Amino acid sequence: MKIILRSDRKGLGKRGDIVDVSDGHARNFLLPQGHALKASDGAVTQAASMRRSRDLRDAQDRESAQTIASALVPKVISIPAKSGPEGKLYGSVTSADVAHAVEEQTKVVIDRKNLHMDPIKSLGTHTVTAKLHSDVEFPITVEVISK
Repeated sequence: MKIILRSDRKGLGKRGDIVDVSDGHARNFLLPQGHALKASDGAVTQAASMRRSRDLRDAQDRESAQTIASALVPKVISIPAKSGPEGKLYGSVTSADVAHAVEEQTKVVIDRKNLHMDPIKSLGTHTVTAKLHSDVEFPITVEVISK
């Protein structure tokens, strides 16, 4: 059955895409939940406008992510933490700590879920990967210093 997705569905496609799914999946899940509608002639034109608006929004999001990336790549974010004599931290620096420090030092708000890292457990300079958009992934340099 050909359907038009009304919302992004992992494994199927994005909003406005026309996809072919099994009849049972469409009848029992996608259509009753409001995630899709049947692909009729009028709905196909509506899907084209959905894709157009999605592409415009995607381009704006990509552009804003690239601006944030160009502002953050040259900066070094310093985070003070309590440490022992060998340079090991008593706790760890998490993605929430990095997001808070980025906001505090650069006035750029980044969601902690967009930061991909393992907890930092030692002093020194570390690299954290930020992915703000599917096409924009950049490194943030984090320096953990002793309190």
